[in-house]
Amino acid sequence: MVEARGSGKGRSYILSAGVYRELGQAASYVHAKGFESEQMEQMILQYLKAHGKVTRQEAMELCWINENQAAYLLKKLVKSGDLQRVGLGRTAGYQSLKSEKTRK
Repeated sequence: MVEARGSGKGRSYILSAGVYRELGQAASYVHAKGFESEQMEQMILQYLKAHGKVTRQEAMELCWINENQAAYLLKKLVKSGDLQRVGLGRTAGYQSLKSEKTRK
């Protein structure tokens, strides 16, 4: 009936996929469960294609994650060579390091 998400203090519970299916709201399960890390990375990269720059706040809103999760995700993309940080503090943003040609 329910599924655990996360571990330790951050653990939360959501209804299982079967419950959502029985309620006729299968898509709501995906929203409740959240997106996988790879999906979030791809959403950030797609956002960059369209807008050229992304902030931590925009990543939070785009991926439905909290501030710490957004910071971790963006740092991971910087470390992998996909993004570079531009600016400092509250005005910091992230831009793509890879050109269109290298991404295809």
